[in-house]
Amino acid sequence: MDIENQKIDYKSIRKIRTGDKGFKELAISCVAFANAQGGILYIGIEDKSLIPLEGQTIDEKEVNETVSRLHSLCFNVSLSSSGLIKHENGGEYFQIVVAPSIKSIATTSDGKIYLRIADKCEPVRNEDLQRLSIEKGAYQWELLATRVALSDIPVENVKKFANDIRESDRVKEHVKQMSNLEILEHYNLIDGEIVTNLGVLWLGNAKQRSRISFPITIQYIVYNHLEQKVRKVEWHDNMLNPKELLLAIETEATELGYSYEFPDGLFRKQIRHYHPKVLRELLLNAFAHKSFTISSDIMICVYPDRLEISNPGGLPLGVTKDNILHQRHRRNPYFITIMSDLKLMEGEGSGYDLIYELNGMEAKRPPFIESSFNETKVTLYSDIQNTDVLPLLDYTLNNYKLSQKGYIAFGAIAAGTKIQATKLSSYLQLSDDERLRSYVEPLLRDGIINKKGTKKGTTYYINPKLIANSKANIKTSLKTIEPYALKALIMEDLKYHPQSLISEIAERLPDIERSDLRKMIYSMVGNEINAIGGKTYRRYELI
Repeated sequence: MDIENQKIDYKSIRKIRTGDKGFKELAISCVAFANAQGGILYIGIEDKSLIPLEGQTIDEKEVNETVSRLHSLCFNVSLSSSGLIKHENGGEYFQIVVAPSIKSIATTSDGKIYLRIADKCEPVRNEDLQRLSIEKGAYQWELLATRVALSDIPVENVKKFANDIRESDRVKEHVKQMSNLEILEHYNLIDGEIVTNLGVLWLGNAKQRSRISFPITIQYIVYNHLEQKVRKVEWHDNMLNPKELLLAIETEATELGYSYEFPDGLFRKQIRHYHPKVLRELLLNAFAHKSFTISSDIMICVYPDRLEISNPGGLPLGVTKDNILHQRHRRNPYFITIMSDLKLMEGEGSGYDLIYELNGMEAKRPPFIESSFNETKVTLYSDIQNTDVLPLLDYTLNNYKLSQKGYIAFGAIAAGTKIQATKLSSYLQLSDDERLRSYVEPLLRDGIINKKGTKKGTTYYINPKLIANSKANIKTSLKTIEPYALKALIMEDLKYHPQSLISEIAERLPDIERSDLRKMIYSMVGNEINAIGGKTYRRYELI
């Protein structure tokens, strides 16, 4: 079975056999699922083993009573049961399927509201209620009718939009064959003879756009090394539709096109401070996930070492900086559909995968994300973490065909030539070893990386043969030293520096991971070395 996630939760059979407390916990899970994307409760499955107890039996009456009881403890929640299911070990369990509450907010019987975020059921705070109601469709900004009639829209704008749609290879053939009016209806730009907010945004003129609450407005500001403003460009006149606005930014933002130069044989290799695809994806994310109910500008701030892009509105409910790689949520779905069909952005939920992939293959850090109730800010750093690995990354790109997952994982490992499994899981925002395996197994199979250790002690590192074949001038390091060699190194160090603290040994061996050093020293106590003193300031010497 899959592990617990956004749409799956496992509960022991004891939850329905311990009275009111267990049922209240189940009701919280049902409400949280309903307010998010729906989900499945597995009743009778143990959390740790992900299987039922061997020989576990459940009465059909218990199933019916559970559903009935939960109905009385939840409001605006649609529940259905699967009936009894028998596991191969003989244990019985059943499922409760919770449908998403599309147009209303689900609550427990005592009036509390919860939301499923990753594998947790979190209470909804007061300041999140407005966002929750908006994202439930109680207030759908895109579809609201304006006072602008279709006859008021410039004819050339309608023709241009329809032609752009017909020229896109992402649009289905039957849509291309529609009339101009039918295309506008298909993309929810009009409601009868009246233009929607979305329609004004794409088709209207400056005066019409200025009357909707609130169109896309942008400030582009460049700072010097003292963080003083040296250049500013504004788009406040509402003259451009989103596509034209994007192209205007890419033209005006010359500072975003700066590059580094590196020797590459007889030639010079250029790597831009910010990959153009990454830039476009972040800009379009700011457009697509802007809260159109907040009067504020999209800010693009360029510093010598970083780029900050912020948009009005926090991350969608259920999405956090720690799960953004794997969560899928549309704030303005019809706007995103148009952007995707016009080939301006990646498909739903694939943007950050692309950003991680491209940054990883240029040895750059992943984006840093901050989100509050009113604003989401993404910081992208221009520096290359380790220029020595660039030939290695190029060689791998040219000689191996990897999946997107493979490129993301390889970029993370190559940046430091090795990484612990726990740190790699954190980088990839994964919660278990099973999901990590899908990222690293192809790399291990192709001999691109090696591993040592087991379980949480596993470390992945670049295959030395790959480094040799790529002719990358990677500096020799002790990061990938074998355990027996590390033990000999520690003994050699203590020979000349007896009675040392671990922190002192670590200062003399800076390439060694502190966790690896500590683990090896602990294993040597009583065999090769003695420990002197208390737990806090313990010193070590050779026996």
